[in-house]
Amino acid sequence: MRLFPVLAVLPVALAAQAPGVSGTLIVTNKTPSTATIIDLASGRTLATLPTGQGPHEVVVSADGRTAVVTDYGAQIPGQSLTVIDVMGKTVRKTIPLGEYRRPHGIVFLPGDTLVAVTSETHRAVLTVDLRSGAIVRVAMTNQAGSHMVGVTADGRRGYTGDIGSNTVTELDLMSGAVLRRFDVPAQPEAVNVTSDGREVWVGSNAMGKVSAIDLSSGAVTTAAEGFSWPYRVLFTPDHASVLLPDYRGNTLRFVDRASKRELSRLTLDGAGPQGITLGAGARHAFLSLSNEGRVAIIDLATRAVVGHVAAGATPDGVAYSSRLPRPE
Repeated sequence: MRLFPVLAVLPVALAAQAPGVSGTLIVTNKTPSTATIIDLASGRTLATLPTGQGPHEVVVSADGRTAVVTDYGAQIPGQSLTVIDVMGKTVRKTIPLGEYRRPHGIVFLPGDTLVAVTSETHRAVLTVDLRSGAIVRVAMTNQAGSHMVGVTADGRRGYTGDIGSNTVTELDLMSGAVLRRFDVPAQPEAVNVTSDGREVWVGSNAMGKVSAIDLSSGAVTTAAEGFSWPYRVLFTPDHASVLLPDYRGNTLRFVDRASKRELSRLTLDGAGPQGITLGAGARHAFLSLSNEGRVAIIDLATRAVVGHVAAGATPDGVAYSSRLPRPE
């Protein structure tokens, strides 16, 4: 049995922003169907913007100026993207996706004008031009429940976790072709790929484990287990560590990518950790706490919670911009 340090979350002040943390967070709030824009330096909410119903994920462009939210829907499937001007703190436009419903996982492609986004009901990954609002390419996974997508740094390869088919699908995002499928443990939801395209990690909800796929050999091995709901997979930029929120287990695990050894974990009693992203220089991670209506600020050097900022109700997706919105 492996032993590892367990770091308990200590109480933090309600003014909660951490010293030295700056930039802007954009957080989706599922129940009220809004996105919150937060100044990290002050902890202030700068704007609360309307989205489509049931927003889940959000991503920010490389230049930090644009955020895009997937309007997943609730009882009625969503079928749009909400595009946010981060600097202006406004909704720039809503992009309808027509027949392509339940958009969820989303990644900016190089150049900041295109996004890759899943359509869960259509079993596809769409490439959407944010300037025109047009769907310029459809890559069909033909697998049930293609929910999240990870994309290599060059934007050429995409990987979906196909919850209902128990597969990960590898797509050529330039041509839309399916390249490979990998059988993985049941109900794969969380998925991500290292930027160099060497390894995919996937969380399987039914089995409570995270698997690693070696893309050169196709081998699937267990990287971590004992989860209640391995909600997301986040690599540090140097690929050395992997951050794994466990939504129902109320923990955040830190795992060494190469050895698959667990380094430590944070306990987040009753908090419901969900979406996670990195800040400037990968010095901090930002983790949405769905049951608490706030986001935890985590120091990656100490692997400790050093502050919180308030979000809306049931926060989920979270994205970071180094830019600061224009003052009023």
